[in-house]
Amino acid sequence: MSLTVSFAPLFVQVALTFALLLRLGQVRIRLVRGGTVNLRDYATGHDVWPQEVKNVANAFRNQFELPVLFYLVTVLAFLAGRMSMALLVFSWLFVVTRLLHALIYVTTNNIPRRFAVYAAGFFILVAMWIVFLISVVAPQ
Repeated sequence: MSLTVSFAPLFVQVALTFALLLRLGQVRIRLVRGGTVNLRDYATGHDVWPQEVKNVANAFRNQFELPVLFYLVTVLAFLAGRMSMALLVFSWLFVVTRLLHALIYVTTNNIPRRFAVYAAGFFILVAMWIVFLISVVAPQ
């Protein structure tokens, strides 16, 4: 499987991470410029950000949890020549769960819905690792 096809979901995941970081910067700058947040208070460690900012920050921070294992299995599978159609499909499904998770986080922040999407991503990621492990231990 080609590099472009194999890594397309990974690139979308990276784009999501950058998009959340840019959004976080936008919202913070708007609040500081608008006088809602005083940088001096922020610099001294006070919890000055409104919930909207905390949600975007948390969504951004979440991109360094499960996705780290996604990046690893994707790169390892490609380098080992074990990227399969099953892994590619699981990769896209995982990235869709991450997009939905971030969208829920920065909009409604409906916790039961957010958790369901997170759990789906977790189980998809576990399946990816199982498929990769089987491909390494019992190659065709």
